[in-house]
Amino acid sequence: MKKLAFSVLCFISLTLSAQGSNKKEEAVAQSTNNIHQSVQIETDRIFDKLVNIRREFHENPELAGYEKQTQERIKQYLLDLGLEVKTGGYGYSVVGILKGDQKGKKIVWRSDMDALPNDYPDPEVFKSKIKGIQHGCGHDIHMAIGLGIAEVLSKNKKSLKGTVYFIFQPEEETFKGAKEMLDKGLLSIINPDEIYGLHVTAIPVGQIMVKPNEMFAYQKKIRIQLKNGLSEDETKGLTKKISNFLYRIQPEAKPWELQSIIDSKIGLANPDTIFKDYLFMDGKFTAYSKNNESFFETYLYETNSSNLDKIIPGVQKIIEDNGYKDKLLSVSFVQGNPTVINDEKLTKSATEILQNLYGKNTVAIDYGQVPFFNDDFSYFQQKIAGVYFFLGGSNFEKGVIAMNHSPNFQVDEESIRTGVRSFSSLLIERLNRN
Repeated sequence: MKKLAFSVLCFISLTLSAQGSNKKEEAVAQSTNNIHQSVQIETDRIFDKLVNIRREFHENPELAGYEKQTQERIKQYLLDLGLEVKTGGYGYSVVGILKGDQKGKKIVWRSDMDALPNDYPDPEVFKSKIKGIQHGCGHDIHMAIGLGIAEVLSKNKKSLKGTVYFIFQPEEETFKGAKEMLDKGLLSIINPDEIYGLHVTAIPVGQIMVKPNEMFAYQKKIRIQLKNGLSEDETKGLTKKISNFLYRIQPEAKPWELQSIIDSKIGLANPDTIFKDYLFMDGKFTAYSKNNESFFETYLYETNSSNLDKIIPGVQKIIEDNGYKDKLLSVSFVQGNPTVINDEKLTKSATEILQNLYGKNTVAIDYGQVPFFNDDFSYFQQKIAGVYFFLGGSNFEKGVIAMNHSPNFQVDEESIRTGVRSFSSLLIERLNRN
């Protein structure tokens, strides 16, 4: 009887414990659902305001290094939300600091600020008021999303475990701002654990795309320096052979045709994409002479970092094998920026979070690397583990094509709603996980 009584008591105890555990899990799940419902409600509430802010930025663009009015607008917005705001670190940068009510990790959300020096046709009614300057890359969208996330999270401050830093970075187009902010001591002020950012681009609105490791191809400018004395025919023959060496593409592929990134059969979202495993030149060699020496230069795009060290020796060998060893002075890379490399673990976690919250189709896996473009977000990633996303801005039914740096660049402003809702939720989940 004592044995039986003891067993019954154990059973009752375990049952009650399990019930308590289940109720605790249910409470946590309900709390999580409530937070993300709040995110969606708050995003919808401020959406029209964010659209107006985006249009304000679009009409009043400022070039890299001159983002003074942009800085003032961002600073005031963040102050009105109750955030601590720091400026003066570098250029017209802004850092907004939102501390949750509970201690935890520190996460950065980064938005870039500067516009482009161009006067392309702009289909928007709210065109740039500044001749020759235009937000033709989408940074106006990025800033609106960053401000929106800051507002949504500030309304959910009691649910946050940790701190979010909102970096509004100047001078991205010149590939200077991120590095300068770091060199001027940014990390001595904020010391974050993770960093996230995005770029709006030509994929469909509502779509987020990401991959671990390299998001863009490696860009390098190569220079060949020879003693003068080559005839026109010799120059053509030699540069043709070098050019042939500097091409590695899939059969019939044309990865330089960026309009193909959205093609369902060969674009970024297809495992058989043409935007992987390639090397190509950006057009032909540019040739010039100086001090009785000949120079040949071009930009290269390579997807595999391990192949970069093979390029210069390969070009040197072609020159020597064709009888020009005595004329060869040097072959070198004279320019090349680091590329965006996403942390594998954080990319996997972020993808799972977004798909679990907003559906499997919310995030598409990127199977390729985009040529021509890059982002100085890569400098932040050298110091902080982070993830960089592509955010869809195109609406093909409406004729809206968000092809960056192109004439008639246009963004469906619903991308702002997608960005604020999705990435507010992501930051909350990342903060509230150990």
